[in-house]
Amino acid sequence: MLTTVDHPLIQHKLSLMRDARTGVKEFRELAGEVSLLLAYEAMRDLELTSARFATPVVEGEFPVLGGKKLALVALLRAGLVMTEAITGLVPAAKVGHIGMYRDPQTLTPVTYYSKLPGDIAARQVFLTDPMLATGGSAVAALSTLKEAGAKQIKLMCILAAPEGVAAVREAHPDVPILTAALDDGLNDHGYIVPGLGDAGDRIYGTK
Repeated sequence: MLTTVDHPLIQHKLSLMRDARTGVKEFRELAGEVSLLLAYEAMRDLELTSARFATPVVEGEFPVLGGKKLALVALLRAGLVMTEAITGLVPAAKVGHIGMYRDPQTLTPVTYYSKLPGDIAARQVFLTDPMLATGGSAVAALSTLKEAGAKQIKLMCILAAPEGVAAVREAHPDVPILTAALDDGLNDHGYIVPGLGDAGDRIYGTK
């Protein structure tokens, strides 16, 4: 299932991110803000239970988060800015990291680092990857999560291309995808069009 979160605030901030004139500091801040707004939608179905305590006025039963605990997993390196922002919203969530690079010969993703919570099988997992382009890295990262025992996973992206969405749907049809926008497609260099360039380079000021 693909959900495009078209809230006006997200669309405005995404347009600022697309602008080539936007500097590193502002781009990084915008990426975090969009991630928070995406998390609000992604976590809409979190389970609630009740706790009894007293307000300054009266004692009563009040809703609190219950059910499965959460895990945020960043697809390195650009996914870091998303998880760092979202942990401010859910500070009790555990954080994992998956690092990958593309083999220059086979063009397939190769995992060079994976550090996940030991109890990830018992957690609701949110994989963060700002750009879902070809989908190769996301597909491989989702496979890594499932091999580690994760059963309930959502993929959160700031931007997605139809090619990446199709790849994830084919390999992992059970994983919902949330994105701020579904763009037109990929150019000859694998960049999302109209896109926003290389998210990692723009977040960290590298080229």
